[in-house]
Amino acid sequence: MTLGGLYVPLITPFASDGSVAVAALHQLAHDALDAGAAGLVALGTTAEPSALTGTERSTVLDLLTNVTRDRSAQLIVGGPAVPGTATAALTLVPPFLRPGEDGVVAHLTAVAARSPVPLVVYHVPYRTAQPLSVTALHRIAAIDGVAGIKLATGGIDADVIALMADPPPGFTVLGGDDVVISPLLALGAHGAILASAHVATGSYAGLVTSWEPALGHRLARLSAALFAEPNPTVIKAVLHAQGRIPTPDVRLPLLPAGTPSLAAALEAVPA
Repeated sequence: MTLGGLYVPLITPFASDGSVAVAALHQLAHDALDAGAAGLVALGTTAEPSALTGTERSTVLDLLTNVTRDRSAQLIVGGPAVPGTATAALTLVPPFLRPGEDGVVAHLTAVAARSPVPLVVYHVPYRTAQPLSVTALHRIAAIDGVAGIKLATGGIDADVIALMADPPPGFTVLGGDDVVISPLLALGAHGAILASAHVATGSYAGLVTSWEPALGHRLARLSAALFAEPNPTVIKAVLHAQGRIPTPDVRLPLLPAGTPSLAAALEAVPA
């Protein structure tokens, strides 16, 4: 299995009656792949999975499994129930508990041993409260069944630079911080999982495929605007304004994006 390129972690669009807007999700999936995405992420954080019922999660997963199969595209799946047909399982570093680096490595080793598919470890310390040194990242890369990492450390720090200067063989680094994806690609990241790529997908796909600083600067501005409020509220507002989803609705505890944030994001969309 070879990971790399752009992956779009799809939102869950809602209809006016509050149900999952299945047709809109189907079109979003095809739009992303048509615009150059290598694959999709189902039931990542951007999809609001904790606010979906079990039936809704199954509906979303079945739909995206069928689309990626029919399109010969890759599918990374978040959540505890990952089918063996998926490309990889997006697996969060244990949040809140702060088990320490040894605990993280032991946990991921156990998860990888029972997973039907390889893991893409999601390292996002500003959400999990669990930092990891470059030594720990190399230990994680050596776990049998770990294929790569979604790296979202909130910036380019010393450990990120050390990892990219000496990347583990066969270990895929996917950038997960939209605003700083350009410098991470410049350091040698293999691809990205970007919620921002719901908008201007082709531009983000082009940046990942062939890094170019001017394009990276323009897209950083767009990503900053799309993340001005909690994800995916502004993205949904933009997609609704563009007529691509039936409502901008999110589910609690999220609230819809404000009008100023929507206006700023629309202004930042490349012409």
